Amino acid sequence: MTKFFATIFLSFIVLTTGAQSFADLVEEVTKSVVTIQVLQKRNSGLGNPNGYTADEGMGSGVLIGEKKLFILTAAHVVADASKIQVAFHDGTITGASIRRIDQTADVALLQLNEVASHIPSARFGDSDAMRIGDDIFVIGNPLGLEHSVSKGIISGKHVEKNQANNEKVQEFFQTDASINKGNSGGPMFNMKGEVIGIVSSILSFSGGFEGLGFAATSGIAEEILKQRGRIWFGTRVLAMSAEFCAIFNVPQDGALMVQAVAENSPGYFMGLKGGYVTMAVGNQEILAGGDIILQFDAIPLNSAENIVKFFDYLNTMKTGQTYKVKVLRAGQIKELSWRMQ
Repeated sequence: MTKFFATIFLSFIVLTTGAQSFADLVEEVTKSVVTIQVLQKRNSGLGNPNGYTADEGMGSGVLIGEKKLFILTAAHVVADASKIQVAFHDGTITGASIRRIDQTADVALLQLNEVASHIPSARFGDSDAMRIGDDIFVIGNPLGLEHSVSKGIISGKHVEKNQANNEKVQEFFQTDASINKGNSGGPMFNMKGEVIGIVSSILSFSGGFEGLGFAATSGIAEEILKQRGRIWFGTRVLAMSAEFCAIFNVPQDGALMVQAVAENSPGYFMGLKGGYVTMAVGNQEILAGGDIILQFDAIPLNSAENIVKFFDYLNTMKTGQTYKVKVLRAGQIKELSWRMQ
């Protein structure tokens, strides 16, 4: 009987210590998690080029790097933002701008206006070492409830590759950890307190959590933002096929239709105009009436290959250099120029 009670007592100690260890781990890593507040101007799509509405949005992010100057978040949280503010765990608030972005993988790198010298950066983990069934936890701001923690497992891993070169363009963990609006961009941690994912979205019919959440892996985030991430140009564009070009009387077999332009972005200062008429083309809803980009410097955007070259070219843009873009605007071809500041 004495051995029985001793065993029960030791089991209680182990369970209690384990629970305390997780609480300590959360307390340690939550300091690197931030709240991201964005201001977005959107055209109503009702036919008025100046008919804009201002929307406020919220997401999550995490401080990374030794310089304590960069925030990792989801691309869809900040892609159309005209203003970004980052709030830290201790109440400190500072502005930020987009440094790199990839909307396909849904990851973005922000640069803070001020160094967060008093905040500990998160540690990156090896997402390739994670297995289905491994425990994870997520910290973020679901429904505005700051620094909320949810725990779960990795339920699956999904990879999408470019058929042309077999290069990974997306890599997501699936999880049963509770994820809701406001969690987007927040970190997914392994049980060592290392970031192994960036929350991307929820799969839901109601808009709330229904058991399926997704996070871009830290591996794809690091690979894309260090090697292939695009410099933020501040424009949301739609690639146009030859058939699509024919519908809109575009004088070439490919182009980019500008859907929206974020304030104070390179595209904004270049003078690009976004769409203002909501239209349905097939099963796709678009904003028409804005600029259609035909050529950027010496690159005509008349094919899928040249559009890829254009996005790669954006990554080589240099301060002080003047760039020219040829657009189709209201049936006329115009040339815009802009000197990168």
